[in-house]
Amino acid sequence: MKIPLRAAAAAVAFFLAGCSSSVGGQPTTTPTSTSSPTPTPQPSPSPSVDCADQVFSSMTEAQRVGQLFIVGLRDDRLGPAEIVGIKQHHFGSVSFIVTTTEGVAGVRLVANAVQALATKATTARVRFYVAANQEGGVIQALQGAGFSRMPTAVDQGKLSTSTLQADARAWGKQLIAAGVNLNFAPVMDVVPAGTESRNQPIGVLKREYGSDPATVGAHGVAFFRGMAKARVTTTAKHFPGLGRVLGNTDFTANVLDSVTTPNDPDLASFRQAIDAGVPMVMVALALYEKIDPAHLAVFSPTVMKLLRGTYGFGGVIVSDDIGAAVAISNIPPGTRAIDFLQAGGDLIISKFVQPADQMADAVLARAGTQPVFRSRVDDAAMRVLRAKEASGLLPCSS
Repeated sequence: MKIPLRAAAAAVAFFLAGCSSSVGGQPTTTPTSTSSPTPTPQPSPSPSVDCADQVFSSMTEAQRVGQLFIVGLRDDRLGPAEIVGIKQHHFGSVSFIVTTTEGVAGVRLVANAVQALATKATTARVRFYVAANQEGGVIQALQGAGFSRMPTAVDQGKLSTSTLQADARAWGKQLIAAGVNLNFAPVMDVVPAGTESRNQPIGVLKREYGSDPATVGAHGVAFFRGMAKARVTTTAKHFPGLGRVLGNTDFTANVLDSVTTPNDPDLASFRQAIDAGVPMVMVALALYEKIDPAHLAVFSPTVMKLLRGTYGFGGVIVSDDIGAAVAISNIPPGTRAIDFLQAGGDLIISKFVQPADQMADAVLARAGTQPVFRSRVDDAAMRVLRAKEASGLLPCSS
């Protein structure tokens, strides 16, 4: 629906206060936050490739590159930097990045202002994914009137899967009412029993559904299915798992997993989510010594091939935040984006728009001189467009 300019301008000025929470899920300040299952339908009817192809053909290369980015809304508002980034670099998705208590109505104002920028000149009329970290417990970015307080994943894991699916559907309906259509959840990482207090990114924050892959897989799938019934797209994370690391990649470099192998039993939770049809998988920023000792997972062709080949994942591979994470602060932003895409990733998360500006410039420049890389960029853009079609965000799918 078109948003009147007056309403869009008011929403642009709207400020949502709160305390920081990173895209990958860890808050940056103390928050006020078996057998394979039957495949689950996507958030909207099965997409027609013709629609995505039609939109793709209508786009400039810069617009295709823009679809590969989710940029954060600083202070949870659509500010001048974000507007310029969307108009100049054609960024196609955004995310709320701080915890807010402004409620459904306040979040909806910002989401509406974002969607008003989905014009022919900016995104070829492709609407935005508007995302948030809405896991539960301290990782619930959107709070206030209209949003239930979600229990931790540890407590969600104690529910029956049918109850959790029903709860997730209700939480998803609240997101949709607020204009949020992408949730950076569920966490499919397995934290071994007894190690929770040493596992900074997941266990300490009670973000795990359980300590075994069967429990984690079943409850993660229930969460995904409930969200899908509410028409919210979900992101299983953080492949190949952060349950065995000590440090948090948001704040720490050289985070190492020296245990997980390509056929590790603890990865069964991710396989279960993929078999159930989860549309997106987020890849971690840790180093997995027994999978690829030469690359962080987010930049690893071996990890991407594991997802695509061994696990048969055909959806969108998403990065963890590569705009602000300490784990990769020594790598220039443009190099981060190019390395992620060349490895086989599709959708880049950047908590702040400024690094994303540099990334988009670097990707577009490389695509203009290297046909093989341009083909990889176009493949990633098509994957994102097909996901958006399933979510009803293309002009020919809504």
